[in-house]
Amino acid sequence: MILYLPTSAYLQNQIIMLSFDNTENAFAYKTDKELRKSNFLFKLINNNVLVNIGTRLTPIAFNLRLPIKSIVKTTIYDHFCGGETLNESLQVIKKLSKFNVGTILDYGVEGKQSDADFDHATDEFVTAIKFSGPEKSIPFLSLKVTGIARFYLLEKLADNEKLSESETVEWNRVKGRMHRICKCAHDNGKSMMIDAEESWIQKPVDDLVEEMSQFYNKERAVVYNTIQHYCHDRLAFLKSSLEKAKRDNYLLAVKLVRGAYMEKERARALKMNYQSPINSDKTATDNDYNSGVEFCLQNINSISVCVASHNEKSNMLAAKYLIDNNMPHNHSHVHFSQLLGMSDHITFNLAKDGFNVTKYVPYGPVKDVVPYLMRRAQENTSVSGQMGRELSLLKKELARRKK
Repeated sequence: MILYLPTSAYLQNQIIMLSFDNTENAFAYKTDKELRKSNFLFKLINNNVLVNIGTRLTPIAFNLRLPIKSIVKTTIYDHFCGGETLNESLQVIKKLSKFNVGTILDYGVEGKQSDADFDHATDEFVTAIKFSGPEKSIPFLSLKVTGIARFYLLEKLADNEKLSESETVEWNRVKGRMHRICKCAHDNGKSMMIDAEESWIQKPVDDLVEEMSQFYNKERAVVYNTIQHYCHDRLAFLKSSLEKAKRDNYLLAVKLVRGAYMEKERARALKMNYQSPINSDKTATDNDYNSGVEFCLQNINSISVCVASHNEKSNMLAAKYLIDNNMPHNHSHVHFSQLLGMSDHITFNLAKDGFNVTKYVPYGPVKDVVPYLMRRAQENTSVSGQMGRELSLLKKELARRKK
């Protein structure tokens, strides 16, 4: 995608070309060997049969303690993750920083259920925040509430079921963990992006993020909620969230995504015989997403937004809005983000033109990050045209380098 856009006044109204087709910019951070490896990996991910087999057998193989760690780590893990530890991840973070790309750091461990696990995860988040403190290239960290709270507890809260005395204590512990993490982020000049969850547990997550925002978003955007626009009620929720923030005098901060649980959502709605929360088709989701982007940008003094998307049109829409309205490319309330290992043509071309852009960089032990990796593989095969686009750009750059 190429658009010739008028720049804002601070660039002296010159004409620039913002393009997502420039593969030299997109892959400048990769060596020839790394580029060939990425090309090989995306060819594998483009095979639905291999992905279906791999996503089913890989977790089983780890549970059976089969010796597959090195295979996973040197392939899909290295492509989508920063490293097993913070120090390992630092190499990737600094590499991105050289090309003016920041990092959203994420402790990618999922699926734990005990208080000991949740307390350990909280300690890990605090450690990561303090670790990232001196690193200006790590403005954000990411957190899933299900990483510090039981799924079943969130379900009870979402269904408005009365909690037992012990569950009330448990929920207060969850709030305590969130306060500890968000206060640490506040004190260290960082921001926390709270991931969205399945729709049927999203309400207590929204309430928790709102409570944290009231505490910590008074002077700047510290706590971000995530809006999944494949749910048909989220655009209205975004607008009502701004009304609440204005009423309670804090800055609303949101990360806009299309969503990650679509098939699970539809299957559950069908099984339990209720109306699906998912938009009727992709066009409706795209319209809601782009309307959300425009709404945030039109209210930019009151909202800090992260356009977290692999969709070229949505990213171009936001970039063009800044340019057309004579706003700095690096406006402090506007960020763009893509996952590590994906859509480099968007990330690095935006960075080249001076926009605030980050990569989402998960880290953690290979075995514990497998659920995240399997989701990435499945999502990549389900997004129409995603792998074809990735492969065509990789091939284009490989051909360019051969000349």
